[in-house]
Amino acid sequence: MTDGYALLDSGDGRKLERVGPVLLDRQATAAFWRPRRPRAEWDKVDAYHHRSDQGGGRWELRRALPASWDVEYGGLTLRIKPTGFGHLGLFAEHADAWTWLRETCRAATARGAPPQVLNLFAYTGGATLACAQGGASVCHVDAAKGVVDWARENAALNDLAERPLRWIVDDVVEFLRREERRGRAYDGVVLDPPSFGRGARGQVWKIEESVGALLDQTARVLSKTPAFVFFSCHSPGFTPLVLENLLRERFDLAGCDVASGEMSVAEADGGRRLPAGAFARFRRASSP
Repeated sequence: MTDGYALLDSGDGRKLERVGPVLLDRQATAAFWRPRRPRAEWDKVDAYHHRSDQGGGRWELRRALPASWDVEYGGLTLRIKPTGFGHLGLFAEHADAWTWLRETCRAATARGAPPQVLNLFAYTGGATLACAQGGASVCHVDAAKGVVDWARENAALNDLAERPLRWIVDDVVEFLRREERRGRAYDGVVLDPPSFGRGARGQVWKIEESVGALLDQTARVLSKTPAFVFFSCHSPGFTPLVLENLLRERFDLAGCDVASGEMSVAEADGGRRLPAGAFARFRRASSP
């Protein structure tokens, strides 16, 4: 295992990253500025990702890469696997969220019973693991079996495999409906819905059309006084204020600390920050 992740440079719609021992050049659609580092440094990358106009893409390997490798980042050990879409299994902009979730769950655990947390569109499990580190029991839900298996690998890497974690492969909205019928109630929810997706039975998800119903259904499986909700999004147009307005519309936030903002990653020299989505969140004011 090799320590860390670093954003070395960004610009011209790309980002130069060190992911453990591997140097990568990937898309960064928000990087409208010019790169700071010389072209010669960018030319040293081990792999360059090409995005396809038809969706997905491919990696151009300039040196042989392992099928996977492990890095430490944001208080977690995570398995990295370059995918055709250009994803690695690590979203570096979520590191601050993991810290917030870890602290919030730890505070809730200290006040009484460990919180029951629901992580929706949970991908490779960074938020799941951060909540578990804070003492929570977590239900991890994603429609893709491969990424749920990947999240379970990450749990084992962090010595969390024996924690009370439920691993669910299912369409998120259908799962929520079943949980409501079962009378399940959760103390906290994490959700990071995609812009577009298809369920196992061909269900189409478009965030502009579906996010309201998703939040309505989420509200129905929350306890009467939930500890927190963390809502993030990488879709164009879904700004921090949009996400905060959506939360305020659907949840009773009296007595809660509410915040929203832009997720980003700082370049390694401490200079520019690369924006990467938005978040809105709330937690009971008694949390730290």
